[in-house]
This record gives sequence, structure tokens and C-alpha cells, in this order.
Amino acid sequence: MLVELRAENYAVIDHAIASFGPGLNLLTGETGAGKSILVDALALLMGGKSSADVVRHGAEKAVVSCVFESTPGAESVLEANGIDAESTEIILRREILSTGKGRVFVNNQPATVAVLKLLAPELALVHAQSETLSSFDPTQQRILLDRFAGIATDAAAAAHARWRSALEKLNDLLLGEQDRLRNVDLWTWQRNEIEQAQLSPAEDEALETEKRVLANAEKLYAAALGAFDQLYEGNASAEAALQAAVRHVEELARYDARFADAAQQLSSARAIVSDVAASMRDYAEGINASPERLAEIEDRLALLDRLKKKYGRTIADVIAFGLDVARNLSEVEDRDGILKSLRAELALAEDGYRQAAAALTAQRQAAAARLARLAESHINSLAMKSRFQVVVTPAQPAADQQAGKATAASAPDGWTADGWDAVAYLIATNPGEPLKPLIEIASGGELSRVLLALKVAVEESASKSKKKTTPRTLVFDEIDIGIGGRAAEAVGQKLKTLAGAQQVLCVTHLPQIAAFADQHLAVEKREQDGRTTTRIRVLDDRARTHEVARMLSGAKVTETSLQHAAQMIASSR
Repeated sequence: MLVELRAENYAVIDHAIASFGPGLNLLTGETGAGKSILVDALALLMGGKSSADVVRHGAEKAVVSCVFESTPGAESVLEANGIDAESTEIILRREILSTGKGRVFVNNQPATVAVLKLLAPELALVHAQSETLSSFDPTQQRILLDRFAGIATDAAAAAHARWRSALEKLNDLLLGEQDRLRNVDLWTWQRNEIEQAQLSPAEDEALETEKRVLANAEKLYAAALGAFDQLYEGNASAEAALQAAVRHVEELARYDARFADAAQQLSSARAIVSDVAASMRDYAEGINASPERLAEIEDRLALLDRLKKKYGRTIADVIAFGLDVARNLSEVEDRDGILKSLRAELALAEDGYRQAAAALTAQRQAAAARLARLAESHINSLAMKSRFQVVVTPAQPAADQQAGKATAASAPDGWTADGWDAVAYLIATNPGEPLKPLIEIASGGELSRVLLALKVAVEESASKSKKKTTPRTLVFDEIDIGIGGRAAEAVGQKLKTLAGAQQVLCVTHLPQIAAFADQHLAVEKREQDGRTTTRIRVLDDRARTHEVARMLSGAKVTETSLQHAAQMIASSR
């Protein structure tokens, strides 16, 4: 549930705070007071696109923030994105600078717009005033049906990815055949050059070490023998000095046991010195100052450097390049076998996608009949006499696009990660008329009622679904445009019913709808110090009656309008 919404230096709003409660929250006020701006601010906090145009004239930045009651799903999103949860509330804040840049904070911790978009499905669904039939395209109609039925498209998406990958591999082979044939001679020469080198991983490092030894053989020989002489062979060697020291300390240990450990340590040191001296002697004897071997190593290193310049930074890269070239040659030589294998892989992937897409079609067609009946009932409860139908049409590929016969760039039309279904909503608003697409509805009032009825049907189904653990806040911005009278009262009743299961926020200009509010907020605009300011008030019963009367009679509230307003509010209860 949305607890609070704040806006500062946002559009015409200097500073405004709105507190909301459960049930139906209605915002009313004069045109231009800032009601829809508050809805736009909430949409921004749900990850909507920002612009420097929203910054109030003269201000450095606009700030919008809100507080939601936390949900398990929202807490999971926070945890997955490394954001700490704070008690039972989630605090969202977004800053838009006059330069166009912005910052996002979740629970006072830096975040991104992507995190807001992930949180949005768990917190609120905003139906903004700008939402028209142009945005209610076939994709959105399919999404609405899937939400109604709780249909998941993960399996179809995975199958589609496998099919797409198989098709692209086949196309790469077919479309790249000429290039491959042109490159056969080059690949053959490259493969032979690398194979003839008989490379070993990291052999250049071992050769560089051996080269340093050979190039400095005399210095290394002298250093090793010098160390051997100092440690063992010379008259004043370390081994001789340690041997004498051992004898003296052993003599002390015969009379005082405290020196036993010292004698043992000196003996160990003498043994170590002897071992090191022996290794120095062996190293010196193993040095082979061979000019022939040095020249051989330098030639080998030069060859390795040439290969690395052409095929990779390291010997491992050169070996990998050679394997790739050999694989390309193998594909050219065994084209028919590979083509057969790829076609079989594509046919298998197509079958998998067909099964997944057909399963989605069956689910959607069953759900379409249920949604059509429920939506038609809701539509006709809004003072209409209509027939409504949801049509699900699966796409079928052409004959030359059947499994296993795809050629280059022959992807069937309509195959997507969400299945192959085209979803269309048809309606006849008057008896005797044929069913037509929603886009052909002429009356704006009828269109508003149809969209509201659809959303109510879907959200009611979602709130009753066992899969949906937490209700979202639903926001309608002037969904009542173009209707009035009995239809407006029916819309108010529908919103009231919907608000029984979840929080609903609605901007309205109609008193028939305002009378149904569980909480009524008035958005007021006034001038102060030459600037426009906006204030939001939660109305008590008396103020609420006065506001509904104003909506009935206009600028001048009469006693008759007050009585009528009181009667409307009493009837709505």
C-alpha cells in the first residue's frame, strides 16, 4: 500500500505531501491544480522516463519520493540488488537536476532506475492519463491476457532462444559458404605453419630462461664455484667453521645440558650448508657453454615471436588460432555432414518451440473465453449493452518453412519469445452490430469504460490468484473522461468494488465517483508571492461534502448542491 507521496519543485508544485489510506483514495480539484502531476510523479518513482522539463522554473532540482508498505516480493528485489530493507516500509526517492541528470535512492541508499522498474510490479500499477488505444497495441493486449490468467512464458522463451540459435548457426554456414571457400587456401597455409612449428604451451618462457643461462655461462659458472668454495671447499669455508663450532658446543653440552639444543641446531645448519654447496657444485658442472645451442634457441624464439605477432599474444593463443582454422577447414571439407547435423538440430529446436508455443496457445484460448465473459459483465455493468470477445490466433509458418527445411534468413513470421499468438479484443457496443476491434470504437466515453472494465476484470482475477501473494496499489488518472450520469455512478461502484481487495488511487472530476471515496484528497492551487503553490488536504466529512457540492454546482456552492452532495455520499455508503 502507498502510504505517502511527496513532490518538491516538480512541475508547478513547489512542495506537496499526500498521505493515503486503504481502499479507494480519490483526488479532486480544479483543472490545472496538479492532480495528474502527482500521478506522473508516482510513475517516475516506478521507473518512468525523466526529463529536465519537470524541474520547477528557477529551481536546481526536482525531488519526488514515496513510502510503500513492504512486501515479500519487494524485499527479494532489494536483497538481489544489495539494498538493505528498512523495517516494514520501502522508501523511494528520485532527484532530477535542471541539467537533465538524476539520482535514485531506495531506503536512502543509492540505486538505479532499473531497480525501480524491478520494484514497480510489486508496489504499484499506474494507468496514466496519456494511456490511449495507441499504447494498447496487440502486445499490450497479449500481456493483459497473460496477467489475467497468470501465464508464464519462460518455457517458450527458452525454446525460442534454442531455435533462434540453431537457425543462426545454419544461416552462418549457408550465407558464409562463399567466404569460406575463398579462405580455404589461407586457412590451409596458416594451419600448416602452426602445425609444423610443433608448439608447446609456455615453451617460450622456458627457452628465455635457458637463453639467459647460456648467454651468461661464464659468470654463472664462476658464481656457482665461488659459492661452493666459500661454503665447503675453501680452508675458511662455512662448513669447516661450523664443524669446529659443533665440536666446542658438544664439549659444553657434556657438562651442561642447556647446550644440547644448540649443538643440534649447529649440526643441522652444517648439513644444510653441505647440501647447498653440493647443489652449487652440481649446477656449475651442468653448465654447458654451447654457442650452437644458444643459436638454436635464438632461432626458435624468433620463430615463436613471428607466430605470436600473426596469431596471438601468447603461445596458447597461437595454438587456439590453429585449432579454429583446422575446425573451419573441417567444416568446409565436411559441409554436407555438418549441414545435415545443423538441419537436424534446427528441426529438434523447432519441435520444442512448437510444443511450448502450442501450450501457450491452449492456455490463452481457455483464458480468453473466461476474460471475455468477465469483461463483458463488467462492461455492461457500466451502463452499456455490449458483446465482447477475446480472439487468440496462433501464427503458422509457410510450407517452405516447416521443420528441418529452413533456408538462410527464413525465420517464420510471428515466432517470438512470448509465443506465436496474436491477441485481439473485439467489441460490439450496440445490439445487432458486428464485433469490431477496440480501435474502431468511436465514443471516448465507451472506450474509457471498456478499458476500466478490462483492468478491473484482470486485477480482480490477479488479486484472487493464489500465485499473487500481495495486492498492488492501482492508480487511475482520469479514467472517467467522457462519461457522466448513470455511467459515472457505475464506474464509481466498480472502483469501490476493486478497492475492497487492494488500494486504489483515482483522479476524477466527477462527483458521482468522488462520492464513493474511502479517503478524499483535495488538490488546491493558489498564488503566493507571485508564484503558484499547490496544497493537498485530506478532507473530513464536512469538507468532503462541500467538495462534492463544488463539483456538482461549479464555483458557487448552494444549499441545494450541499444537500445533493450529502445524499450522494450517503447513498454510496
